[in-house]
Amino acid sequence: MNIFLHELKSYRRSTIIWTVSLIVVAIVFFSMFPSFSKDIQKLTNLLQGFPKAIRSGIGLSLESFNNILGYYSFPLTFITLIGAIQAMNLGTSIVSKEVHEKTSDFLLTKPISRIEILTSKLLAVLTSLLITNIIYIIATNIIISFVNNEDYSFKIFFMISITLLFVQLIFMSLGVIISVLLPKIKSVLPISLSTVFIFYFISFLSSTDTNDMIRYITPFKYFDSTYIIENAHYEMPFIIITLVFIAVSIAASYIIYSKKDIHVV
Repeated sequence: MNIFLHELKSYRRSTIIWTVSLIVVAIVFFSMFPSFSKDIQKLTNLLQGFPKAIRSGIGLSLESFNNILGYYSFPLTFITLIGAIQAMNLGTSIVSKEVHEKTSDFLLTKPISRIEILTSKLLAVLTSLLITNIIYIIATNIIISFVNNEDYSFKIFFMISITLLFVQLIFMSLGVIISVLLPKIKSVLPISLSTVFIFYFISFLSSTDTNDMIRYITPFKYFDSTYIIENAHYEMPFIIITLVFIAVSIAASYIIYSKKDIHVV
């Protein structure tokens, strides 16, 4: 419990910064919705000039762009990108920060197993991500109520919004496995940024793939907002991939961390 509280406290500042960042992005994008909706035909004609791959890559769907939930898929692309960086940062720092800050020897001499240490750290990261998502969803719902005059399905809104957490859990798990595999990480941010942007770039390539095979590689394409709006459920293959990847990554992290040699001072 002491490790959990200590870790959660250490994430407090970053949690606030990332949460505020997500809300600011939501405010900026949704503040433009009233202007767009007033002259939707001209905007649609303008957007048709963009290649379909680019429109798909940034979440632009011309068929549903005129309603608030359809428009939501546009800012959600960038919000998910920011959230993925947050989660990747947290996951990669779980073990690596002890090595970088030279506190591994102090931590491992405590009467507590490595399994308990990693569990406490994971719970702290999960709590931080949950706090971010709860505040973000509440704030975004309030923002939408100010800029939108038409009724919309809160269920669909929530289903779309919670995909942020799903993507974050994938990148958090990826960060954890990287953290336990690499012997010493000097800086978390370069690894997090490069990894997330590689997958983000792949998501643009998937927009040009007629067979949708590239979608299976990048988490940014696992949850299609347009599909969720039209069907009110997720695509099951990608849900299964998400659950399997998270489970395998976390399980492998426990196994590796419990047996590996930890660099100490």
